[in-house]
Amino acid sequence: MSSVRYGRRKKRLMAEINVVPYIDVMLVLLVIFMVTAPLLSTGVAVDLPGADAQPLEEDQEPFVVTVDKQGLTYLNDHEEPVSSVEEIQRQAAITLKKNPRTPFMVRGDGAVAYAEVVSAMVMLQQAGVEKVGLATDAMEQ
Repeated sequence: MSSVRYGRRKKRLMAEINVVPYIDVMLVLLVIFMVTAPLLSTGVAVDLPGADAQPLEEDQEPFVVTVDKQGLTYLNDHEEPVSSVEEIQRQAAITLKKNPRTPFMVRGDGAVAYAEVVSAMVMLQQAGVEKVGLATDAMEQ
């Protein structure tokens, strides 16, 4: 008997990965992150005084009280000022109770009276915070 061949050949499987869709997805994500990155640094604009201080190594997000040029007080990058001292103290006490190792910072505008910054520090101390740091801009040399 002779072997009979039919007109069909076995197709070889392609073992290639098409990476074009992955590149498209990566480019879309890159554009999204480029557009949203500047929006992440929101908050109250203050002109911090410069100082030759070492930056803190933060393991966690700090609790920040900001005092702007007009002497208005803000909490943690919220864009609405806090209406009362009691609200700041209440929020600080809650944060301190949740995590006693939370760093507490005061960001005071360079043009604001020193007494306003000190009163923000006193508010935090009255809420039970033992250590309060002052935020500054790095000095350019």
